[in-house]
Amino acid sequence: MPATPDARPVITALNRSTLESDRPAGDPLTRVSPGMLMGVPFGSTTSPQASNRLYWLCQFSGWGLYAVGNFVGALIVLHAPARRAALDLLILSVLGLACSHALRGYMRARGWANLTRTARIGRVLLASSVCGVALATVKTLFALAPWETSDFPVEFAPFQRALAFVVPAINWTFLMLLWCALYYGALALRAHKSTQLRESELARALQLSELRGLKSQLNPHYLFNALNTVRALIAIDPAAAQRAVTQLARTLRYTLGAGQEDLVTLEQELATVEDYLALESLRLGERLRVQWDLPGTARGVRIPVMLLQTLVENAIKHGIAELPSGGLLKVAARLEQDVFTLTVENACPNVAMSPSSDGIGLHNATERLRHLFGRDASLQLDITKPPSYPSEPAQAIARVTIRLPP
Repeated sequence: MPATPDARPVITALNRSTLESDRPAGDPLTRVSPGMLMGVPFGSTTSPQASNRLYWLCQFSGWGLYAVGNFVGALIVLHAPARRAALDLLILSVLGLACSHALRGYMRARGWANLTRTARIGRVLLASSVCGVALATVKTLFALAPWETSDFPVEFAPFQRALAFVVPAINWTFLMLLWCALYYGALALRAHKSTQLRESELARALQLSELRGLKSQLNPHYLFNALNTVRALIAIDPAAAQRAVTQLARTLRYTLGAGQEDLVTLEQELATVEDYLALESLRLGERLRVQWDLPGTARGVRIPVMLLQTLVENAIKHGIAELPSGGLLKVAARLEQDVFTLTVENACPNVAMSPSSDGIGLHNATERLRHLFGRDASLQLDITKPPSYPSEPAQAIARVTIRLPP
């Protein structure tokens, strides 16, 4: 039996992926993308180009709002000259944008995003203070927006020159602190969303790995049963055995191709089931009788590959083949609104057969339905006893229900 695919490489690679393009330049982790792994259709985290576009959009929007807000306040509250206010505030906004961008580059180069919160806060306070002092120095030297510090009370007149520098320095320091808070808040939000994305990608990778493992168990299980049938015919009827090999070859061709896809139409599945039943008829003869009830509306529904084959195989192996007189195998399907129902009914021995004894075939079918459809699909095995029990065999009904998307 082929080994179940190992999901550990997926876990390792996903753990090495990075969300943040704000790592130091040249860090190899920034090049890892989960969407490149194993051919699994993963979503991708934000690309560096999209991240940069969003960053510049926020920069221009934020500093533009700063300029507009201060311009309106200067006109309405301080009655500043409109032309001078517009020019000075434009210059200050550009300086703020340039200073914050330079601070971002410094923080990325130093890897502040990877520091502990306490260490990062201390560095942000110091860096914001340096930026605030630098911007206040430029503002004071070039007398930009002088109306902001020209109306101090009389008692502060002796300190007018000092206050003209200290007040802007405090304002710019708080402004840079606010910028840093918004910046790291955005990074934290993006990290949270990307962690959720990684977890969902990892869950899907593990799900696909488990699904491949279930299919690798299913194929040898079917092959083992089919080869036993051919082996039994070789001794008693070589001509029938030859026909059985032909039937088996067609069935194996479908079985091998089943590993490439997860869903097929009921019509496609019927072809291999008919070959399998022809193969079993050579062994069971008149003990196996088949009744079909498959309307055209149900034949186009997509079901897990080898699902019907598994149900029919289970019905014959654990039911009809165990009865000396054989029995009737009923296969029916219905599509009513958005609910598809597939039933396989057969006679079975009266001894100790219960829905909990369904073996590897039905267990794999149940797991594959769960992986592919989640709560929208179920498989139930019911055993009913006739009124004349135990003189008549019991009836086993395997019922698959799938709620299709609208």
